[in-house]
Amino acid sequence: MPTKAAGPASVPLGIQTYSLREMLNTPGDMVDKMIAALLALGVTQCELFEPTLQPARLSRHASWAAPGVGQVSAASLYGAMPVGPRRSAESLAAREAVRQWRLDTGDAWFVSVGQRFADAGIEILAFNFLLKDDCTDAEVERGFAMTRALGTGLMTASTSLTMARRCVSRAEQHGIAVSMHNHSNLSDPNQFATPDSFAQALDMSALYRINLDLGHFSAAGFDAIPFIRQHHARISNLHIKDRLNHDGRNMPYGEGDTPIREVLRLNRDQAYRIPCTLEYEYAGTQDAVSELRRCLDYVKAALA
Repeated sequence: MPTKAAGPASVPLGIQTYSLREMLNTPGDMVDKMIAALLALGVTQCELFEPTLQPARLSRHASWAAPGVGQVSAASLYGAMPVGPRRSAESLAAREAVRQWRLDTGDAWFVSVGQRFADAGIEILAFNFLLKDDCTDAEVERGFAMTRALGTGLMTASTSLTMARRCVSRAEQHGIAVSMHNHSNLSDPNQFATPDSFAQALDMSALYRINLDLGHFSAAGFDAIPFIRQHHARISNLHIKDRLNHDGRNMPYGEGDTPIREVLRLNRDQAYRIPCTLEYEYAGTQDAVSELRRCLDYVKAALA
């Protein structure tokens, strides 16, 4: 059985399966493809992006699934509350199809998925459930049940302060930690983007955590180093990506303005052992596995 991928001084390294989204439209079982990709990379920890478990047809209309040229992902808009004419009948039907999949897919299927990863020697660090404001109570309940069935006690979520407040009692009922993921949207105070928004969530529940996206945090104008020093005990994992400042585009690792090297070395030198979850979101020229290998090489060199 493979050992957990780690950089020097045991900095845990993993992959966000959002990085493998292009595989949704290739032949074969997605779980098998994800496991094969992770093992090819020598990585045995992952954060499972919910749509990579769903049938590919459910992602057909998602903005994050479109071929990109390095633009910032619109994944944070996934499942957002319908707003006037901007939501077409087609997209509303697609949203309803996601809802039905969540409600109709039983725990046993998620248990089997979790077991397949475990049998391959891969730890599911977290389940990235898309916890949006238009989720029904039944969907929220299913999200926590899916997380538990996959064999992890951590849900990560690109969500809102409104939803964070709504989910306090459910997180405590299930004993599941919920880690808030940030983007760089500073125009909406209901979104997670600023240190203050994270502070509000941490005050809501002892089970709430921070899933700090370094690229978004830096692009929004914040300094990750002092933030991590202050909050490391409640950071579940770091999303490693590189972006240009001033809400700029995604870039290959080392070509943007995000202090990836400095953060990795802080994590190593202070023995925080915060899992570092790599994301491939820039405009690559090769397949996802090749680009992720390039990302891993950069991270490992930074930690050498």
